[in-house]
Amino acid sequence: MLKSFAAVLCTAAAAFGQYKMEPVGAPPAELAPAVAGVLNKQGARILGANGSVFCEVWLRSSVPAGPKSNEESVTLPTIPHGSVLGAIRFPAAGADRRGQVIKPGVYTLRFSYYPLNGDHQGAAPQRDFMVMTPAAEDKDPAPIPVFDALMVMSRKASNTPHPAVLSFWKAETDFQPGFAKMGEQDWVWQTKLGEMPVAIILVGKTEA
Repeated sequence: MLKSFAAVLCTAAAAFGQYKMEPVGAPPAELAPAVAGVLNKQGARILGANGSVFCEVWLRSSVPAGPKSNEESVTLPTIPHGSVLGAIRFPAAGADRRGQVIKPGVYTLRFSYYPLNGDHQGAAPQRDFMVMTPAAEDKDPAPIPVFDALMVMSRKASNTPHPAVLSFWKAETDFQPGFAKMGEQDWVWQTKLGEMPVAIILVGKTEA
Protein backbone atom coordinates (compact mmCIF):
# COMPACT_ATOMS: atom_id res chain seq x y z
CA MET A 1 0.00 0.00 0.00
CA LEU A 2 1.39 3.40 -0.95
CA LYS A 3 2.61 5.59 1.92
CA SER A 4 0.54 8.51 0.67
CA PHE A 5 -2.56 6.35 0.69
CA ALA A 6 -1.85 5.21 4.24
CA ALA A 7 -1.37 8.82 5.33
CA VAL A 8 -4.74 9.82 3.90
CA LEU A 9 -6.43 6.91 5.63
CA CYS A 10 -4.84 7.85 8.93
CA THR A 11 -6.02 11.43 8.54
CA ALA A 12 -9.51 10.26 7.62
CA ALA A 13 -9.59 7.81 10.52
CA ALA A 14 -8.69 10.55 12.98
CA ALA A 15 -11.65 12.61 11.82
CA PHE A 16 -14.00 9.71 11.17
CA GLY A 17 -15.55 10.04 14.59
CA GLN A 18 -17.38 13.23 13.76
CA TYR A 19 -17.90 15.49 10.77
CA LYS A 20 -19.97 18.62 10.47
CA MET A 21 -21.19 20.84 7.65
CA GLU A 22 -21.28 24.60 7.24
CA PRO A 23 -22.13 26.91 4.30
CA VAL A 24 -19.49 28.09 1.89
CA GLY A 25 -19.65 30.86 -0.70
CA ALA A 26 -19.33 30.98 -4.47
CA PRO A 27 -17.91 28.14 -6.59
CA PRO A 28 -14.10 28.17 -6.92
CA ALA A 29 -12.38 30.31 -9.53
CA GLU A 30 -10.64 27.21 -10.92
CA LEU A 31 -13.89 26.17 -12.60
CA ALA A 32 -14.53 27.23 -16.18
CA PRO A 33 -17.08 30.08 -16.27
CA ALA A 34 -19.52 27.93 -18.26
CA VAL A 35 -19.39 25.21 -15.59
CA ALA A 36 -19.57 27.61 -12.63
CA GLY A 37 -22.56 29.27 -14.30
CA VAL A 38 -24.79 26.21 -13.88
CA LEU A 39 -23.99 25.77 -10.17
CA ASN A 40 -25.59 27.20 -7.05
CA LYS A 41 -23.92 30.34 -5.72
CA GLN A 42 -23.53 28.76 -2.30
CA GLY A 43 -22.12 25.35 -1.42
CA ALA A 44 -21.34 23.21 1.60
CA ARG A 45 -18.08 22.77 3.52
CA ILE A 46 -17.32 19.52 5.36
CA LEU A 47 -15.17 19.85 8.47
CA GLY A 48 -13.45 17.03 10.33
CA ALA A 49 -13.28 16.58 14.09
CA ASN A 50 -10.11 18.70 14.28
CA GLY A 51 -11.76 21.55 12.38
CA SER A 52 -9.82 20.97 9.16
CA VAL A 53 -11.69 21.15 5.86
CA PHE A 54 -12.18 17.78 4.20
CA CYS A 55 -13.97 19.07 1.12
CA GLU A 56 -16.27 21.75 -0.28
CA VAL A 57 -19.15 20.90 -2.62
CA TRP A 58 -21.39 22.92 -4.96
CA LEU A 59 -24.40 21.38 -6.71
CA ARG A 60 -26.12 22.31 -9.92
CA SER A 61 -28.97 24.79 -9.57
CA SER A 62 -31.37 22.73 -11.75
CA VAL A 63 -31.70 19.09 -12.70
CA PRO A 64 -30.62 18.34 -16.29
CA ALA A 65 -33.34 16.33 -18.02
CA GLY A 66 -33.55 14.03 -21.00
CA PRO A 67 -35.35 10.90 -22.21
CA LYS A 68 -35.76 8.20 -19.58
CA SER A 69 -33.04 5.59 -19.88
CA ASN A 70 -33.58 1.84 -19.67
CA GLU A 71 -30.66 1.28 -17.29
CA GLU A 72 -31.45 -1.04 -14.38
CA SER A 73 -31.28 0.11 -10.73
CA VAL A 74 -30.71 3.78 -11.58
CA THR A 75 -32.75 6.12 -9.37
CA LEU A 76 -32.37 9.18 -11.62
CA PRO A 77 -33.00 7.72 -15.09
CA THR A 78 -33.94 11.01 -16.77
CA ILE A 79 -30.58 12.70 -16.13
CA PRO A 80 -28.50 12.40 -19.32
CA HIS A 81 -25.32 10.38 -18.83
CA GLY A 82 -22.30 12.57 -18.22
CA SER A 83 -24.26 15.65 -17.13
CA VAL A 84 -22.50 18.10 -14.82
CA LEU A 85 -24.16 17.83 -11.40
CA GLY A 86 -21.73 19.84 -9.29
CA ALA A 87 -18.13 20.47 -8.29
CA ILE A 88 -15.94 19.48 -5.35
CA ARG A 89 -12.77 20.99 -3.91
CA PHE A 90 -10.24 19.16 -1.73
CA PRO A 91 -7.93 21.70 -0.01
CA ALA A 92 -5.66 18.81 1.04
CA ALA A 93 -5.40 15.22 -0.13
CA GLY A 94 -8.82 13.58 0.02
CA ALA A 95 -10.28 10.20 -0.84
CA ASP A 96 -13.31 8.81 -2.61
CA ARG A 97 -15.52 6.06 -1.20
CA ARG A 98 -13.23 3.38 -2.66
CA GLY A 99 -10.40 4.80 -0.57
CA GLN A 100 -8.59 6.16 -3.61
CA VAL A 101 -6.38 9.15 -2.88
CA ILE A 102 -7.59 12.34 -4.56
CA LYS A 103 -4.97 15.08 -4.94
CA PRO A 104 -5.76 18.59 -3.65
CA GLY A 105 -7.67 20.54 -6.23
CA VAL A 106 -11.04 21.21 -7.87
CA TYR A 107 -13.06 18.59 -9.73
CA THR A 108 -16.33 18.62 -11.60
CA LEU A 109 -18.97 16.03 -10.65
CA ARG A 110 -20.70 14.32 -13.57
CA PHE A 111 -23.51 11.76 -13.58
CA SER A 112 -22.78 8.13 -14.37
CA TYR A 113 -23.55 4.62 -13.17
CA TYR A 114 -21.36 1.61 -12.62
CA PRO A 115 -21.47 -1.08 -15.32
CA LEU A 116 -23.28 -4.39 -14.86
CA ASN A 117 -20.16 -6.49 -15.31
CA GLY A 118 -20.00 -8.29 -11.96
CA ASP A 119 -17.14 -6.16 -10.61
CA HIS A 120 -19.26 -3.92 -8.36
CA GLN A 121 -21.24 -6.36 -6.24
CA GLY A 122 -22.12 -4.71 -2.93
CA ALA A 123 -20.88 -1.26 -3.98
CA ALA A 124 -24.35 0.24 -3.47
CA PRO A 125 -28.00 -0.82 -3.93
CA GLN A 126 -28.30 1.74 -6.72
CA ARG A 127 -25.97 2.33 -9.65
CA ASP A 128 -26.06 6.16 -9.63
CA PHE A 129 -22.70 7.85 -9.04
CA MET A 130 -21.08 11.24 -9.32
CA VAL A 131 -17.82 10.92 -11.21
CA MET A 132 -14.97 13.36 -10.53
CA THR A 133 -13.02 14.91 -13.39
CA PRO A 134 -10.23 17.52 -13.09
CA ALA A 135 -11.72 20.99 -13.46
CA ALA A 136 -8.74 22.19 -15.50
CA GLU A 137 -9.65 19.68 -18.22
CA ASP A 138 -13.46 19.91 -17.97
CA LYS A 139 -14.61 23.27 -19.28
CA ASP A 140 -17.88 22.48 -21.08
CA PRO A 141 -21.01 21.64 -19.00
CA ALA A 142 -22.58 19.73 -21.91
CA PRO A 143 -23.24 16.04 -21.13
CA ILE A 144 -20.64 13.40 -22.01
CA PRO A 145 -22.84 10.54 -23.29
CA VAL A 146 -20.05 8.03 -23.98
CA PHE A 147 -19.31 6.03 -20.83
CA ASP A 148 -15.71 5.15 -21.73
CA ALA A 149 -14.86 8.77 -22.55
CA LEU A 150 -16.06 9.91 -19.11
CA MET A 151 -14.11 7.14 -17.38
CA VAL A 152 -10.92 8.22 -19.16
CA MET A 153 -11.44 11.76 -17.85
CA SER A 154 -12.13 10.57 -14.30
CA ARG A 155 -9.03 8.37 -14.13
CA LYS A 156 -7.08 11.61 -14.31
CA ALA A 157 -8.67 12.50 -10.97
CA SER A 158 -7.95 9.16 -9.30
CA ASN A 159 -4.64 8.39 -11.06
CA THR A 160 -5.65 4.74 -10.96
CA PRO A 161 -7.41 2.40 -13.41
CA HIS A 162 -10.70 3.12 -11.59
CA PRO A 163 -12.61 6.44 -11.80
CA ALA A 164 -13.01 8.68 -8.75
CA VAL A 165 -16.62 8.49 -7.57
CA LEU A 166 -19.20 9.58 -5.01
CA SER A 167 -22.24 7.38 -4.43
CA PHE A 168 -25.57 9.19 -4.58
CA TRP A 169 -29.23 8.51 -5.24
CA LYS A 170 -32.67 10.07 -5.39
CA ALA A 171 -34.00 10.39 -1.85
CA GLU A 172 -37.51 9.09 -1.31
CA THR A 173 -39.83 9.15 1.71
CA ASP A 174 -36.92 9.12 4.19
CA PHE A 175 -35.62 12.49 2.94
CA GLN A 176 -34.40 14.61 5.84
CA PRO A 177 -32.34 17.64 4.78
CA GLY A 178 -28.98 17.80 6.52
CA PHE A 179 -25.67 16.01 7.00
CA ALA A 180 -25.45 12.95 9.22
CA LYS A 181 -23.75 9.61 9.73
CA MET A 182 -25.45 6.64 8.11
CA GLY A 183 -24.27 3.15 9.05
CA GLU A 184 -20.77 2.58 10.39
CA GLN A 185 -18.67 4.69 8.05
CA ASP A 186 -20.75 6.81 5.69
CA TRP A 187 -21.58 10.50 6.15
CA VAL A 188 -24.50 11.46 3.94
CA TRP A 189 -25.67 14.86 2.76
CA GLN A 190 -29.40 14.93 2.08
CA THR A 191 -30.17 18.01 0.04
CA LYS A 192 -31.78 19.10 -3.21
CA LEU A 193 -30.37 19.05 -6.71
CA GLY A 194 -32.56 21.76 -8.16
CA GLU A 195 -35.93 20.64 -6.80
CA MET A 196 -34.96 16.94 -6.67
CA PRO A 197 -34.23 15.48 -3.20
CA VAL A 198 -30.98 13.52 -3.30
CA ALA A 199 -28.55 11.85 -0.91
CA ILE A 200 -24.78 11.96 -1.44
CA ILE A 201 -22.12 10.05 0.48
CA LEU A 202 -19.41 12.68 0.91
CA VAL A 203 -17.29 10.74 3.40
CA GLY A 204 -17.17 6.98 3.62
CA LYS A 205 -15.50 3.74 2.66
CA THR A 206 -16.61 0.64 0.81
CA GLU A 207 -14.65 -2.53 0.12
CA ALA A 208 -16.64 -3.30 -3.07
